[in-house]
Parts: sequence; C-alpha cells; structure tokens
Amino acid sequence: MSFIASGGVIVASAALLIVLSVFAGLKEFSLEFSNFTDPDLKILPVEGKSFLFSETELEQLNKIEGVAASSKIIEERIAIKSENKNVLATLKGVDENYLIVTQIDSMITQGQWIEPGTNDVVSGDGISNNLSFGIFNFSKPLTLYVPKPGKGQGSNIRSYFNSEVVTNVGLFYVNEIISNEYIFSDISLARSLLNYEDNQISFLELKLEADTNEDEVRNAIETAFPNQFIIKNRAQLNDALFKMLNTENLAVYLIFTLVIIIALFNVIGAIIMMILDRKKSLNTLFNLGAEPKLIKTIFFLQGTLMTVLSGIIGIIIGLLVILSQLQLEWIMLTPDFPYPVKLEIMNIVLVIITIFGLGIIASKLASQRITKDLIKTA
Repeated sequence: MSFIASGGVIVASAALLIVLSVFAGLKEFSLEFSNFTDPDLKILPVEGKSFLFSETELEQLNKIEGVAASSKIIEERIAIKSENKNVLATLKGVDENYLIVTQIDSMITQGQWIEPGTNDVVSGDGISNNLSFGIFNFSKPLTLYVPKPGKGQGSNIRSYFNSEVVTNVGLFYVNEIISNEYIFSDISLARSLLNYEDNQISFLELKLEADTNEDEVRNAIETAFPNQFIIKNRAQLNDALFKMLNTENLAVYLIFTLVIIIALFNVIGAIIMMILDRKKSLNTLFNLGAEPKLIKTIFFLQGTLMTVLSGIIGIIIGLLVILSQLQLEWIMLTPDFPYPVKLEIMNIVLVIITIFGLGIIASKLASQRITKDLIKTA
C-alpha cells in the first residue's frame, strides 16, 4: 500500500512539473513573435487617433536616457483592391527607423523591405492569399483606398475616397492574425492617403537600450510631456494574450493539483492501514507510557517523509524528462520544430511547495485517526 501511495505522488509531482514547463515553453513561443513586431514602448495619444509631434519634441524624446531609437508611425484601416477582389486591412506607414525599433524585416518570407519615399508596400501572407497577388507583379497593381474626411455628398466614388496605386515588394509572416491584418508602407505614402500634416502621426514606437530601467524611462517621458500620452510596454500591448496564457496556466495548475490531492488520498489510506495493522504495537507503546500525541507525531512524520521523498523523486524524474527534451528534442511539433518546453526555477519551487504542503496536510489528517480509544481496543 505504501509503495502504491508513493508511486502516485511520484507520478503526480513529475506530471505537474512537466506540464508547467510545457506551458512555460508554449507561452514563450506564443510571445516570441511580439519581440519581432512590437516595440519596447509605444506612445499613444490620450484622445483621438493622431497627434502633432514636432521635430524639436522628437529630439527632446530621443535625448531621454535609455531611449535608443524612435520611429514615427501612421496607422489606419484601409481597403485594398486587386483586380476584382477587395479586403479590409490595416495600413501601417513607418519611417526609416522602424527596422531599428523592431525586427519585422526578419519575418519577410519573400521579396524585400520597402524603400523610403516610394509607393512600395510589404503585405502579410494572408492578405496576399486572399487577393491572389505576389511580389513585383506590375501587371496586377494594388490600389489602397481610405475614406476622405468631411461631410456632404460627392459626385462620384473618387469624391469619397483617397486612393494610391502601390507595388507589393515583399511578403511577411508573423502569425495568422497579424499576417491577415497588416500591410506596411513608407510613412509618406500613409500621410498622403490620410491627408495628414507633416508632423501628424498616430503613435511613436521606442527601442530602449540594453539593461535600461523601463520605469525610469516612462517617468522621464511623462515628466517631459506631462498628461499628453499613454505609454504601453510589450506586455500591455499584448494584454489579452498575456491574460489568456496566464489563465490557461492557472487552470492547468489547479487541475494537476487536484490530481495530486487524489494521489494523496492513497497516502492517507496507507497511513490509516498502517495504524490499523499495528494496533497491538500501539497498545504496547501506550502501556509503556507513550502518549497518543507522541504516537500521532510518529505517523505524521512517517507520512510526511513518504510524501517528501516521493515528491523529490517525482521532481527529479520531471527534470530528467524536461532536460532530455531540451537537449535531444525527442518530441516534435513538426518535422523541423521541437515541442517547446522551458525550465523555470519558479515552477520547481511551486511544485515543491504544492507537494510538501498538501503532503503535510494529508499526513496530519491521517494521523488524527489515532485516538486513545483506538489504542485501548487493540
């Protein structure tokens, strides 16, 4: 019975550590793409969709300690037409510093990045598939449409929309959502489509220097430009994804904690069976002067020791499985991509606390089965 109880705890603790490490790997894999597309900090207007930001203010921003580079962005929803097909997308007009702030060019699967001052665009794979166009296809130009601001009726469709004919020079793939949503252009093209002023932008994206304290940079920006902007970091830009991943991680932890609790019922049962099996020995100890409290302590320590040793063995087995996957990559998601796992100290500590804490509670509950009447009836 004791071996069965120990085996259950070993399997449960190993499984908990492995699953937490798998989810940590999946979380890192899911957020890895944001490192290529999202800046360290993003500065957005408090109100409206755009704001004016002069060159003098930009120089002031770039002089803040910790800011490595900044990029001006114009972003708006547009319609894209290719022959007889139309899709809605988000146009992101970027300046020449954008590739310093992000690494989006590393996600290009075909073609090249846009040349400044041209009508070149780089589209997501999803947009390309939906409209059936490729790169440098001059016989099938793309037309971008943006509604004109203003009121009243127009005489024809051109009165309602600004339009630009563009050439797609590259395709990128980040994930399904982004690749079906975004098309990049030079900021001058986006400014022309939207009739923006020279200093009018949608937001600013910043790259911070290595080992820079993000909070200090935030405070410096807020001091230099009080109550003008909303500042978001990469986690805040992906808050929905972070919340989903954290919720899934918590749900998995609670489910496997329930499995551990069920396994610890075997420990409780094993201790109770040992108590009943040794009733005569307990009676002898009692007659020799051992108090019920001392006998309870003996079985409590025995149950705790069983749980602790089983938990440690389970953790070691879990570590061996995780390390073997990291080194040998013996489980694959695709022929070229191993199943992601990540070994984190916090997960090991969490498993230790869970196993030891629940094991102590289970041992305490089982040892309470010992009473003076039970000992005397032996």
